[in-house]
Amino acid sequence: MLVLILLEFVPFRCTEVFLLMYGVLFMQALDKIRFESLTDKSKLESQPEFFIHIIPDKTNNTLTIIDSGIGMTKADLVNNLGTIARSGTKEFMEALAAGADVSMIGQFGVGFYSAYLVAEKVIVTTKHNDDEQYIWESQAGGSFTVTRDSGEPLGRGTKICLHLKEDQLEYLEERRLKDLIKKHSEFISYPISLWIEKTTEKEISDDEDEEEKKEEEGKVEEVDEEKEKEEKKKKKIQEISHEWSLVNKQKPIWMRKPEEINKEEYSAFYKSLTNDWEEHLSVKHFSVEGQLEFKAILFVPKRAPFDLFDTRKKPNNIKLYVRRVFIMDNCEELIPEYLGFVKGIVDSEDLPLNISREMLQQNKILKVIRKNLVKKCIEMFTEISENKEDYNKFYESFSKNLKLGIHEDSQNKTKLADLLRYHSTKSGDEMTSLKDYVTRMKEGQQDIYYITGESKKAVENSPFLEKLKKKGYEVLFMVDAIDEYAVGQLKEYEGKKLVSATKEGLKLDETEDEAKKKEELKEKFEGLCKVVKDVLGDRVEKVVVSDRVVDSPCCLVTGEYGWTANMERIMKAQALRDNSMAGYMSSKKTMEINPENPIMEELRKRADADKNDKSVKDLVLLLFETALLTSGFSLDDPNTFGNRIHRMLKLGLSIDDDAVEGDADMPPLEDVDAEAESKMEEVD
Repeated sequence: MLVLILLEFVPFRCTEVFLLMYGVLFMQALDKIRFESLTDKSKLESQPEFFIHIIPDKTNNTLTIIDSGIGMTKADLVNNLGTIARSGTKEFMEALAAGADVSMIGQFGVGFYSAYLVAEKVIVTTKHNDDEQYIWESQAGGSFTVTRDSGEPLGRGTKICLHLKEDQLEYLEERRLKDLIKKHSEFISYPISLWIEKTTEKEISDDEDEEEKKEEEGKVEEVDEEKEKEEKKKKKIQEISHEWSLVNKQKPIWMRKPEEINKEEYSAFYKSLTNDWEEHLSVKHFSVEGQLEFKAILFVPKRAPFDLFDTRKKPNNIKLYVRRVFIMDNCEELIPEYLGFVKGIVDSEDLPLNISREMLQQNKILKVIRKNLVKKCIEMFTEISENKEDYNKFYESFSKNLKLGIHEDSQNKTKLADLLRYHSTKSGDEMTSLKDYVTRMKEGQQDIYYITGESKKAVENSPFLEKLKKKGYEVLFMVDAIDEYAVGQLKEYEGKKLVSATKEGLKLDETEDEAKKKEELKEKFEGLCKVVKDVLGDRVEKVVVSDRVVDSPCCLVTGEYGWTANMERIMKAQALRDNSMAGYMSSKKTMEINPENPIMEELRKRADADKNDKSVKDLVLLLFETALLTSGFSLDDPNTFGNRIHRMLKLGLSIDDDAVEGDADMPPLEDVDAEAESKMEEVD
């Protein structure tokens, strides 16, 4: 029951927690005596040094931890280290139920009982400046004894001897202890020393043995001295010695001022923190003071890890410390998911030392820390952007994270938008920022134009861009799948609306003559629009005369608030997609025809001459399927489209197709007379 109660309030559900707890307790004991010594130097006379010593004893299966802290009086031993009925854990549970501050969990009684996770018996020897030296002993069976100690004097401090259980002897291994100290207490400001066993090999000659043998035999022989020297044997023996080994050598670099730390020191700390073989790309070292106080160092690595978006790995790479004591390295509340690639540490002065994950989720201090970390991360990215070469490396590795941030972090999406880079119709091989785009906007241009697609090659010659290019407008190429989500959240930048070139609602400035000509063409092609709509039926919502295409015969645009063709492609590629969503989010297509294209002009003449001309139907279907491809959609029936192309080829090559039977959905192209054939060749 004791163990269960204890584990409810610690951030680690394993036996190693006892070493963390004791590290915290001894650090607090040392802090107390140091604080008292500031006003009374005589407090340190009995033991002037501050230290924590750890002694594993494999012979007796004991682990001893000694500190030179403030120690405990007999009254402290009885009150703080009583049975569970009188321990700090019991009081903590009662106080918590009454609404007490959870920070009291750091008190000695609560942490002390973690020892019984690994030990069957605990012996505490302690000496306080104001009392004699006493021994407290208990097997956690409901009773304890306190006696005066007449053994080796401690001077001042506490010695805890744990008699380990048979299945917990791993805590006597040097490697295991060093790993745990490095993990939880590496940056504690007091030296932690481990009593280690050292084995050295020593060579000795066996001359003495040979001389003894000769004396016993009573013989004296002449020997070649050089030969004897060559053949002289060496004997190796192992000498075992013990010594103190300082474990927490690494100093907390974040406690120093940034101007005092050089690049090499930051690099060494980054590598020790992350086990990365490369140096970091950028570092942000800062402290926050005021209502709360914490220090932090954040690093951006040079390249993205291969498992950057792997949901099975830990959510972030920020280690949380409280007053130099390691608490956890997977606190989801510390930094948002899109900044999971940022590595570093946060050391808080305000969080309770032994706070649990459940309490962290509700902790207001953590929310303030998170807000500051996000702010500093964005500042760091902005600083990187001032160096073009460094930012190219950064953007290549982490651009998806920035775009994910725009999708997820509505508070900071405007700042993150400044960091985005895209190719455009005017940027060439370089990438441009939204800020630079705005500075290059034409006079009178109100919107930022963009196009989404699978790749730069797929969109740079898209029919949707023809009119925009002709009028000199710059169009951004958004070719990352996540761009669809990001731009849906961003919507505008510096008051300029982001407008898709592939959706309805694209309005371009036009002169009075252009508007008049457009109305005339709309009236002229009204009949063809009706014919095309009748042929295509539900495949399109409507057919209109276009003002966005210049050279292409037609294109397919989507509704202003529905999925684009690219988004539809992305959703279809989802392995675990929900097909029900496609029913109401799939694009309602509008076919826009180009009245100035000769193909559409010839088709208009044929439709006006005979609305039931089967060749018109076949050409309309062919144009529709071609527009699907050029507009970024996929074909529902590629075979039918292929057959149409094959028939066109046969017609162009004058191959007799009488033997091939047509079907109702795809009537054959008819060669009515020589005049019709010449017209088809003209269209082709």
